Amino acid sequence: MAFRGRLSNRRIALFATLAVVLLGLGWLQYVGAAAMSGMAFKDMDWNEDGELTRREILQGFVSVSAIRTQRGQRQCVEYRWRRSGEVIRMECRTEPSAS
Repeated sequence: MAFRGRLSNRRIALFATLAVVLLGLGWLQYVGAAAMSGMAFKDMDWNEDGELTRREILQGFVSVSAIRTQRGQRQCVEYRWRRSGEVIRMECRTEPSAS
């Protein structure tokens, strides 16, 4: 009980908040959220209407997953709707060989 006396309620709340944030970030990484794939917010225009909305940014965290694949020197990231699996966008690039 002596240890608890050194931590104020404010510090306990801070540690709890940090733990929740870290768990949330870990979950987003685990499920492959598009927002955690290194994609810039400006590229999250999922309906491609030229206007980025808050809803589309939120979808990048919750509704869209990023799946990375590599075939030889070609690396691709496929963005899919999490629920239906429908492909929204695919971005590929070719890396030069390291010989």
